[in-house]
Order: sequence, then C-alpha cells, then structure tokens
Amino acid sequence: MRITVPTARVLAALLARPEDDHYGLELMQAAGLASGTLYPILTRLTEAGWLERRWEAIDPVAAGRPARRFYRLTAEGVVAARQALAELRAQLDGPTAAAGEARPAW
Repeated sequence: MRITVPTARVLAALLARPEDDHYGLELMQAAGLASGTLYPILTRLTEAGWLERRWEAIDPVAAGRPARRFYRLTAEGVVAARQALAELRAQLDGPTAAAGEARPAW
C-alpha cells in the first residue's frame, strides 16, 4: 500500500489507541483532514484488511443522532501500520535529518 502523508496521519491517529473504535469526525479532527480525504483512505485501509468497520448499535431516534460507523485496526493492520510509519520515518530521517531539517509531524 502506498503511504501518503494524509494516510500516515490517519494511521498515526488510529495507532494512538489501536484497541479502540474510532469514528469519522474523531479521525478527521485527529488527522487534520477533510471528510473527502479521510473516507477514501478509510475505504482503502479496509479493503487492504488493515481496518474493520461496523455500525454503532444504537437507536438513532432515542440517541437523537445517526448511528456512527466505527473503524478499528485489525491485528494485521496494527503490524502493517507500525511498519509503514517506521519505514516512512526512516526515509525522512535520511539525508535531510543530517542537514538539520525538521521532520514533519503527522
């Protein structure tokens, strides 16, 4: 899977609490991404087997809001995400790190 900076931000947000369920608005805020960027990333990660998704089990009328779709890293996804971010960091720490340039914070 190709890891772009937005994808790295999503993976970092998911890895902050890998055992938890996350929903779209939470991930948009944590990753600093718009919904039009976030949801295609979540779809690709799900299709790759890195994420599982499920609908929240609530009564929308009683809750006064629509049910949320939750996303959680799979066991394979946790390993793959950590490896992908480590490889990206290693690439960024290459020649530019020696020149004293700051690494971006996803």
